[in-house]
Amino acid sequence: MTQDGTGTAAAPANSAEQPYPVRSVAIKVAQWIERLGSIWVEGQVTQINLRPGTRTAFLVLRDASVDMSLSITCDPDLLRRLPVPLTEGSRVVVYGKLQFFTGRGTISLRVTEIRAVGIGELLARIERLKALLTAEGLFDPRLKRPLPFLPASVGLITGRASAAERDVLSVAQNRWPAVRFVIRNTAVQGPSAVPQMLEALRELDGEVDVIVIARGGGSTEDLLPFSDEALCRAVAAARTPVVSAIGHEPDNPLLDLVADLRAATPTDAAKRIVPDAAAELAGVREMRARSAAALRGWVQREAHALQQLRSRPVLADPLRELGHRHDEVERLRTAARRCIDHALRTEATRTTHLREKLTAVGPAATLARGYAVVQRVAGPERHVVREIDDAPAGSQLRIRVGDGAITAAALGTTRLTPQSTDEKRK
Repeated sequence: MTQDGTGTAAAPANSAEQPYPVRSVAIKVAQWIERLGSIWVEGQVTQINLRPGTRTAFLVLRDASVDMSLSITCDPDLLRRLPVPLTEGSRVVVYGKLQFFTGRGTISLRVTEIRAVGIGELLARIERLKALLTAEGLFDPRLKRPLPFLPASVGLITGRASAAERDVLSVAQNRWPAVRFVIRNTAVQGPSAVPQMLEALRELDGEVDVIVIARGGGSTEDLLPFSDEALCRAVAAARTPVVSAIGHEPDNPLLDLVADLRAATPTDAAKRIVPDAAAELAGVREMRARSAAALRGWVQREAHALQQLRSRPVLADPLRELGHRHDEVERLRTAARRCIDHALRTEATRTTHLREKLTAVGPAATLARGYAVVQRVAGPERHVVREIDDAPAGSQLRIRVGDGAITAAALGTTRLTPQSTDEKRK
């Protein structure tokens, strides 16, 4: 055997040619478990084996949420000294050390202290779990799924031959005789309740239209499985709407908060999941009568409106309105023609007045009064003579008078003095 640098013996290599013997494996497991030390464990007692004259009592401690258990051994006097006798189904917290029995290859927990979990501690744990699930949003009303109006099949998880089962079936079938139930009978209290309900929930999820979990009333300890974390999370993750019908009105396990609908009692759940056939038929008859009355009323109103339309003069004599419109068109045409004639006469008179004004101030009228226009002829051009310098002696002139023109020649010019001009102006 060789040694490593620390001076400890190195373990022999393990292979198919050099396997460990069973005793070596058992001893190593025992040594490893020995190093775990003492621990506190919580669970539910499902079996107690205390025989007179024996030096060891045997118990089975089970996890209420899953199908797992652990063997426990203790001194019988430890059970006898408990203030409250330990019974199957009790929830306890034990303190002990794991032991591995190499001869049988089994593990058990040797406990030296057992504490019963009181109702106050259970309620406190439920409140802590409620706060946790609330923080995760499992109670959010927005996650609640609506129930179908008329489910084709209903899954029922409840105790075998229980009052809750009878109430749900009888009330639902009285309300809707065609309803079909798929029943899964499970334990509704004790250590096996949660695993069985989880299995039933898995079987029904997706196979039915709605699932009802029902149980009658009971003590807080009896209703503990319905506040289990594993069950609450399974209901929240289910694809099918789940109705919680646990206990009576004051009972309020966590399942009520996480379910899609909380019913006060199993009877109330039956009323919620299926409609009342008699009430629905009565509602149909009432709606049919109201529809018929509404239709008759509408027909009467339309007939009355049609009669009023037919009695109006425009429909009694449709051409009368056309005659009125014809007379109005003729009146408007006469008025328009009269207005146009008046406008034409006014414009003609104004044109005549303008023509007379233009004639009075025009060149022809001026010439008719004795005036003349003198033009100097220079070849083909003619220039109006405005001053004596425009027509020097010898210039050929054209003198236009009222009734014609005179050809003349300038013999000379005479300039008027300013004084004579002023006298002439006076």
